[in-house]
Amino acid sequence: MIKTRKIGLALGSGSARGWSHIGVIHGLREEGIDIDMVCGTSIGSIVGGALAAGALDKLDEWVRELAWSDILGFMDVTLPRSGLIEGDRITTFFRKNLSDPNIEDLSLPFAAVATDMSSGREVWLQEGSLIDAIRASIALPGIFTPFKQGERWFVDGGLVNPVPVSLCRAMGADIVIAVNLNSDIMGEKKQPVKDVQKVSKKEKIEGHELREQLTAYLDNTVKRGRSLILNHFGPDRADKGPSLFDVMATSVNIMQDRITRQRMAGDPPDILISPRLAHIGLLEFNRAEETIEEGRRALGLMLPLVKDIIG
Repeated sequence: MIKTRKIGLALGSGSARGWSHIGVIHGLREEGIDIDMVCGTSIGSIVGGALAAGALDKLDEWVRELAWSDILGFMDVTLPRSGLIEGDRITTFFRKNLSDPNIEDLSLPFAAVATDMSSGREVWLQEGSLIDAIRASIALPGIFTPFKQGERWFVDGGLVNPVPVSLCRAMGADIVIAVNLNSDIMGEKKQPVKDVQKVSKKEKIEGHELREQLTAYLDNTVKRGRSLILNHFGPDRADKGPSLFDVMATSVNIMQDRITRQRMAGDPPDILISPRLAHIGLLEFNRAEETIEEGRRALGLMLPLVKDIIG
């Protein structure tokens, strides 16, 4: 049979929860479902870009080995500028390890979503450097500094289009499979049933190491940021009320939850995959194993519908 309908994959924003996109893609591959185009917002642009560049397996291997110390190594802190992290270290790493082709030269059509700071408009990045497009798309306000391209400043695409279904359709997709990472981020946070004690113990040890390393780093470079980090990671944080980091993270979650609902109501995908990852924190990129597996599990729940629609 000749394939006549094009399948597009729309990967949504969600910071550390975004590694679940990898599990979804692995599940689709195992079922023999070929993707004809991919687009992504924020963390979705990283995974989507890796897929389009043929580097998804390499990304998978890398993220599964991430530890808190590795995350700390990417934090080129810039306080008190326009964001906590400049982003040069992570983009340098991606250019070195995932390559940096031009988007228009990729074998799999790809596009990333960013937000123009001056106009507030949604921007679709479909040409030029792949890593530059990803860097613009992941510029989460307050965390990453904005990204300048030409005369324009870009911030995170999740501010305007957290799950880029519309972009996928504009690229020519007849069937859109979307992954929404924001379906359960508001409300009571529930821990996964499996391996709760194991994860908690590991996080406690790594969190202690991170506090020591990060505090030492800030002592030598940006002393004004020391109290902010300690307020977020310190052992007495719960007694002091929400930290600045908590306020930023929760505000972003509320915003993306509301915008996602509005955009999906106006332009729903044909198939919606919704991993349950509310217990994963904004910067817990070191929990890739469980997020990837949750992506695979979420796809499995929807497979009968996927097969029925795709035929």
